[in-house]
Amino acid sequence: MNHTQLHTLFVQISLMLAVACLFGYVMKRLGQPVVLGEIIGGILLGPTVFGAVFPDIHAGLFPADKTIATGIDTLLKVGMMFFMFAAGLEVNLSHFRNGKWPIIFTSLFGGVLPFALGFGMVFLFPSLWGQAAPPTDNLLLALFMGTALAISALPIIARILMEMNLLGSRVGMTIMTSAMINDLVGWVLFAFLLRNFGRETVGGNVFTALALVLGYALLILAIGRWLLRPILKSGWLFKNWPGGVLTFIALLIMLAAVGAEHIGIHAIFGAFLVGMALSQGHDPEQEKTINAIIQPFALNFFAPLYFVSVGLKANFSSQFDGPLCLLIFALACVGKIIGAGLGAKLGGMSWREAAAVGVGLNCRGAVEIILASVALEYHLIDQRIFVALVLMAFLTTLLSSALLKPLLNKGRQFS
Repeated sequence: MNHTQLHTLFVQISLMLAVACLFGYVMKRLGQPVVLGEIIGGILLGPTVFGAVFPDIHAGLFPADKTIATGIDTLLKVGMMFFMFAAGLEVNLSHFRNGKWPIIFTSLFGGVLPFALGFGMVFLFPSLWGQAAPPTDNLLLALFMGTALAISALPIIARILMEMNLLGSRVGMTIMTSAMINDLVGWVLFAFLLRNFGRETVGGNVFTALALVLGYALLILAIGRWLLRPILKSGWLFKNWPGGVLTFIALLIMLAAVGAEHIGIHAIFGAFLVGMALSQGHDPEQEKTINAIIQPFALNFFAPLYFVSVGLKANFSSQFDGPLCLLIFALACVGKIIGAGLGAKLGGMSWREAAAVGVGLNCRGAVEIILASVALEYHLIDQRIFVALVLMAFLTTLLSSALLKPLLNKGRQFS
């Protein structure tokens, strides 16, 4: 990379951080998740607005240079792994022991119904998908859309509940644990899809691929329990080299990413598993230390760059498909709110509690966008579907943030 390319690269990073800071602050003042502002900033900076109004200036700031694009893409991939590690840290399997029936029914219905709707809409509305779904890939696209509608945004949900001091309440615990279960199953399915995409048949590889993905997940969790947990519990690293904690965790993330890519799944799956492994069962003070070291680094540098890049990637004017966006958004809301809400009610919660659970789990946010970005990278979906999924993630996050707080504030007795 020569001097001119480096200069352009640094200018792009500076612009992305500037719009992330500005619009993230605006959304924070409005009481909305910062990630929404970062996406809006990217849309305004990208081809949808700035590129359409000032095409020459935009082309000068964001030239079609493969070397620069590779540099940015590498930085974003590393950032995505740290973000997913931070998301994995929010997973706490011990929550399942308390209030297991609401969690079981909520995660079951809140995962199965939206998955069924997402899967079915590919075959029920074939004209909407165009060239994105050739005959040999119809099943994989249907599985992906089911997975995309079934997951929730665990980090954003956690942030909303933490702000309301309701993370440990019955409703908060049900939302968080059900989201964790749905997301874990969803990422396993997604890893399976990436392994099989591009092959002529899927059936013969289903059990082998799923076994490999599940085996890798169990291996990472086992290493975390029997090797990493004793190292962290000893406290040696925290006492003798606090700065080395970041180096140690970065090493773990990279090794897990290498293993994930080696077996044919995306590196971010390995990073998510490492975060999940380190979130289980060690000293609360050490957990706070890890969060204090990693989360500011991941959420305030890498994450803003990544989510601004989402707006830069997509042209929301030329790639906007109204019927497709409406269908995906409607089915996402119906599937998750009704499915999770019904599950919570069957688990013994009141209607208000069940409504809060359904609305909370409807938040797709950052995790949905990462899923869509990886699918676009692998050419599993096209730009139209990508734009529709990003818009769905944006609107469901906005809807959850607007409705969840009033529901939970009126239901303080839930805790």
